[in-house]
Amino acid sequence: MVLDLSEDAREFGHQALRAFEAAGGDQLVQQAEAKPDLRESLVGPILTGLGAWELDPRTDPDSLEAAAALCRSAGYWALPYPVAERLAAPTDLDVDGLVVVAGIRPMATLAGLETRWAAVTLAGERAHVAGHAEDGPAFVTGLQLAAIDENGTGDIALALTLQCWTLLGMLDRAIELTVAHVSLRKQFGQSLSGFQGVQFQLTDAEVERSGLDMLAKYALWSIGSDSPDALNDALALRMSALEAAEIVFRVCHQLHGAVGFCDETTLSWLSRHSQPLRRLPSGLSATRDLLTRRVGGAGLKGLFA
Repeated sequence: MVLDLSEDAREFGHQALRAFEAAGGDQLVQQAEAKPDLRESLVGPILTGLGAWELDPRTDPDSLEAAAALCRSAGYWALPYPVAERLAAPTDLDVDGLVVVAGIRPMATLAGLETRWAAVTLAGERAHVAGHAEDGPAFVTGLQLAAIDENGTGDIALALTLQCWTLLGMLDRAIELTVAHVSLRKQFGQSLSGFQGVQFQLTDAEVERSGLDMLAKYALWSIGSDSPDALNDALALRMSALEAAEIVFRVCHQLHGAVGFCDETTLSWLSRHSQPLRRLPSGLSATRDLLTRRVGGAGLKGLFA
């Protein structure tokens, strides 16, 4: 079992980071939030230039790793585009992407996009996205669905796992921003980073982030090896990602103080746009309940055991 991403995948992710930064970096999400209809024109050409839509994560292991690295880079910049969902598009439907939705009140971050979408519930029910309801914050919009079939169980693992890689990128950035903040701010004649309490909090956050990093690689390996437990591993990864995100963002907001909730601070944008990933299609309790019902008394295998 080799869990580390290949050198080519890591380099692809690095090039994506540089491309997003060169195109505007943090300004991209701010511009898109002001005018959601610009999301495609702001981000689409960058992803096309990177060759993102030439990746085939469903059948090619190298593409799967590159897709994960791309999603992580997209999360780092809170890229205002559903990259993971585009990469998870099913091959047997004439659509551009796939969103995982709740069975009741389906919602996704598709505001302002005109591309063709399919949706799948956690029960495996697939549908075409026939229309959007009123847009909400962070590009979330209600969806009007037209049922297709109940053959979507195999689609869920890839979509959830790539979303978790996006969230992992957000945690990377949140900790990086917080380390920089406490290194610059001074109190009682020394930088905040010199206080033992601050060091303990950052250590707790980094333990959660690095643990999620390893579990994300394991879930990716599970999908790439066609493991029969891939969906269980993806759900376990999502549960772990939600737990990690709660701790990391709590620590980062505490160490930033009140300024961390102001739009002048990058952490504020990052935290706000992490919310759809953390709440849709289900939150921590619902994800844990679904996983518990699926694994029953047998429990999980591998790193999740």
